[in-house]
This record gives sequence, C-alpha cells and structure tokens, in this order.
Amino acid sequence: MPAAWLIVGLLLYALWVAVATWIRRAMDDDQDAEGGFIIRVFHVYAAIVHRLEVVGRGHIPRGRPPGPLIIVANHTAGVDPVLIQSACPFRIRWLMAEDMRTSVLDPFWELGQVIMVDRRRGESLGVREALRHLRAGGVIGVFPEGHLERPPREVLPFLPGVGVLVARSGARVQMVTIEGTPQVDPAWSSLWRTSRSRVRFYEPIDYRGKSAREIPSDLRARFINALGWPPNEVVPRLVDGRWMQLDVEGRWPAPGAEARGVY
Repeated sequence: MPAAWLIVGLLLYALWVAVATWIRRAMDDDQDAEGGFIIRVFHVYAAIVHRLEVVGRGHIPRGRPPGPLIIVANHTAGVDPVLIQSACPFRIRWLMAEDMRTSVLDPFWELGQVIMVDRRRGESLGVREALRHLRAGGVIGVFPEGHLERPPREVLPFLPGVGVLVARSGARVQMVTIEGTPQVDPAWSSLWRTSRSRVRFYEPIDYRGKSAREIPSDLRARFINALGWPPNEVVPRLVDGRWMQLDVEGRWPAPGAEARGVY
C-alpha cells in the first residue's frame, strides 16, 4: 500500500509540474502565473466556443517587456477583448468607459486589471494610469470607436483620445481586426453564443512625428481599408445619462422606449 501511495503522489506531482509548465509557457513573462492562467483559460474558451482563427501571429511582439505597445481594435462584440487576449503571450490592460461598466462583472474587471475612464466628465486619471503602464513597458488595449459597431460591419468614427494616448506615450500601435463574432444585444451576451470568429494582427505602426489630431483619422482609414467595410457616421446618443445606439438591425429604439446601453 505505501508503494501505491508513493506512485500516486509521484503522478500527481508530475501532473502539477506539467500544468504549471503549460501555464508559464502561455506568456513570455514566466513570472506572471496569474496572467498565464488567464490566457490559457481564454485560449481554451476561444477555441471551443468561438472556433477562433488567429491570423498574423508573426506580427505579435515577443520579449520581456513586450511594450510600450497599444493594441487598437475595431469593436464588434463584448467578447472582443477576450479573443484578442487569448492570442497574445502577454497581459493586455484594456481601457474601458466607466459608463459601460456592469457591476456584476466587477471581479472580471479587477482580474483583468481593466483601467476605467470617465469619458463624460473628461477625467484623466485613467489616461495617466495607462501612460504609466506604457512607460513601464506594458501593453494597453483600446477600442477607439468607443461603442459597438452598429449596424455590424461598418466602422464608426474614432474618438480623439486614441490620438492623445499614442502621441503622448510614443508607443507603437498594433492594429487588430475582428470579424465573425456573435452579433447580439446586449454586448456581453456574445460571451455565451457560439461563433466562428477571426482576429488578424498587423505589423506595428510607429506614429512618432504624427500629431494627436492626425492619428485617429489615419487609423480609421487603415481599418476601413483592411476590413473592406464602409464608414458609419451615425454615432450613439447620450440620453438621460445612458448611451443609446442603433441595434444589430440598424434601427433606433422605438420612441419612448428606455434608453438602452450597449453593455
């Protein structure tokens, strides 16, 4: 019997070592065990639920630290940041508007070290935190449209904040296009809908020498060209403190209906 328990113990130890190694290899920074675990969970989830296809892996920066780097992506669904993170061997800290926050998901925001920004008040605490992270060699993720693409497959105007962040940090910009995600409202219901999604990484862009004013329009033109989608100039409206926008069918909510947030 003692011999049997010894064998079981050795097998369990070997399993633990294998799992720990598998988690560490998820990231270039093998000291970030929590980040490695998150990426592995996201990777399995993205493969099973969304049958994720990743294109352009060779353009993803490697090394420790990987930044300063700003991931800039079009915004198709609430699942977008999970799919992008699942493909990257480093932790991405996403910028998120405070008014899009869902309290039930607060543990998720904390785990992902999401940086909240109050865009209605124009406060800069979140931007300063993002700049500090970039200067330390970190990676920031941004959806410069600021809202979901509604109707789908049309590119919204890019907000000026992305230009300010890029110009002030001097960080390289990595474009990531997303297609094929579940087109449902509200946005976070895409987390439990199946899909055949694709994320494509492009060669990082150096915007040093470009002004903060020039960067958003240049980036938007690049996304329109890469995706082959038309521009959409119909921006969401702020109604009674909540954002209201077109639905997946391209329709505004009925008159008198409660303003519906996208998250």
